Amino acid sequence: MNKVLITGRLTRDPELRSLASGKAVTQFVVATNEYPGGKEKTEYHNIVTWDRLAEICGQYLAKGQQVALEGRLQTRQWDDADGKRHWKTEIVAAQVEMLSGRRKKDYAAETGADTLVAQAAALDSTMPEQAVA
Repeated sequence: MNKVLITGRLTRDPELRSLASGKAVTQFVVATNEYPGGKEKTEYHNIVTWDRLAEICGQYLAKGQQVALEGRLQTRQWDDADGKRHWKTEIVAAQVEMLSGRRKKDYAAETGADTLVAQAAALDSTMPEQAVA
């Protein structure tokens, strides 16, 4: 059985791409923490999502958000231009659950909009009323 369950935080915003075939793929990294012997140990996990899940992750996830995900381990190998072989192990996510609510960008946009509304209201209250002829 090849099954992975992790909970952690995104270390950067997801990178959403579309392949030539039209499939969407998202890559991001999730950091998890353990405390063996009272000392913090952080592990970084490469995550890949495909198709509709990739589109959702690209749209709604952002750096710092906490997620829980379920998937499987996959190791890829390839040879570079110099003929050197490389391996990469990653988690191919089948389910991603957002644990920390909306992304930070949405909160920033909402705060910015509130500030603009407050500034407009303050400006209206300081302007003299114009006489209507």
